[in-house]
Amino acid sequence: MSAAEWRKRCEDEWGLKGAPMPDGLDWKAVYEAKPFGRNLLKNSTPHGLSKDNPPPEPDQPGPPRCEPEGDFSGWTTSSEVLPYDTSGIPEGVVICALPQFSWFSMEQVVDLKAEGLWEQLMDEFQPEIAIEDWYEESQLHKSIYQLHVKLLGADKKTVISEHTVSPTEDLSQYSHTWKGVSHVFSGYGPGVRYVHFLHRLKNQFLNGFYGTLFADSSVSVRPTKSH
Repeated sequence: MSAAEWRKRCEDEWGLKGAPMPDGLDWKAVYEAKPFGRNLLKNSTPHGLSKDNPPPEPDQPGPPRCEPEGDFSGWTTSSEVLPYDTSGIPEGVVICALPQFSWFSMEQVVDLKAEGLWEQLMDEFQPEIAIEDWYEESQLHKSIYQLHVKLLGADKKTVISEHTVSPTEDLSQYSHTWKGVSHVFSGYGPGVRYVHFLHRLKNQFLNGFYGTLFADSSVSVRPTKSH
């Protein structure tokens, strides 16, 4: 097919009426990249879990662990051990053991141009960018999950828009399910070239390792013009 035919195919299949469709682009490559509606994160479920199935019950088989297990390829990971919390312990009370908490952080940067999106589309049409994540209701602490997503400029430093979530858990009754977090960026302004996705999950060590799991993280672009 000719370049014009590939461009028409992209416009028709993705419903991009009114979107800038410049002549100089390789429209066959854009079509084959299929940048809309798919998850742009790599390895979105390192623990091999799905939000459609209940999270596994914690157990301690095998040798003792001190960090999360999983295939974290595609992610940049880091850990932050938190100081012991003794705020609720009366003076003079002897404590045999206290839980040690830590944050386990995972982050990725999505290159929107490399995924098939073009500059004029991002600057003028500003398609919606949808974020979704699921974390385990692990009951380890009142704060077990944080999400921070930033839309970055071409220098990977300039923050054009951002969204942060830091929920507080209800520990008054036991519940062990997946909890969903979502956000849609729209009308974010010109210049967006990267999406920086970072989430943190809290782990606990007390006579064994207990983690907070996650599943089905996603960043996707919708062929919908921002309003």
